[in-house]
Order: sequence, then C-alpha cells, then structure tokens
Amino acid sequence: QVQLVESGGGLVQAGGPLRLSCAASGSIFRINAMCWDRQAPGKQRELVVAITGGSSTHYADFVKGRFTISSDNAKNTVYLQMNSLAPEDTAVYYCNARITSLSLETNNYWGKGTLVTVSA
Repeated sequence: QVQLVESGGGLVQAGGPLRLSCAASGSIFRINAMCWDRQAPGKQRELVVAITGGSSTHYADFVKGRFTISSDNAKNTVYLQMNSLAPEDTAVYYCNARITSLSLETNNYWGKGTLVTVSA
C-alpha cells in the first residue's frame, strides 16, 4: 500500500512564509509525478503546482514567483515553500501523486490535506 501524509499547515499572517511537506511511503517503485492542489471554502479544488520526473514543474499563475516546489527523492518527499502568503491563499492543501508500486501497478494517491490559514 502507498500512503501520502501532508504536514506543515497552520496559521500565518499575510506576507509570511510557510512550508508544506508531503511524504510518500509504502511499496513504492517509482514516483512519476507529485502535485499540490488546494480547495478554499466554497470553491472548487484547483491545481497549485506539479512536479514530474523529479524536476519538471508547472505552477498555477496565481502562485508563480511566490511558491516553490522541491523534492527529496531519497525521502520520497515533496515540499511546497510558500512565501508572500495572502488571505486568498487560505485553503486546505492536498498532496497527490502518481506512483508505480513494487508490483508495477501505477495509481493515483491522495493525502488527507493540511489546512493553511492566512490572516489579514
């Protein structure tokens, strides 16, 4: 089985930074892609950033220049460094990944989410 566990959410003042982590564990052969989504209250879930092949990234326009995704392949962990946070960044942030297991099955997995609250 594969699990994704997010951490690092919390309350931060506008303009401040926060770093989220997402650790994948279990019978992992290869992580093909990982991404962060978010869902704000009353809004649809939206893609924040994706990383594929460990280095190719795609950022949503609304976070370009403020958020940075990085990965530690040895730890099967991806990080989201968020700077210059604004109240509109308040949301539950979800990690999800496309992972090939040791049995060579490829599936999508999701974490339970971590809440980020940005106060004005």
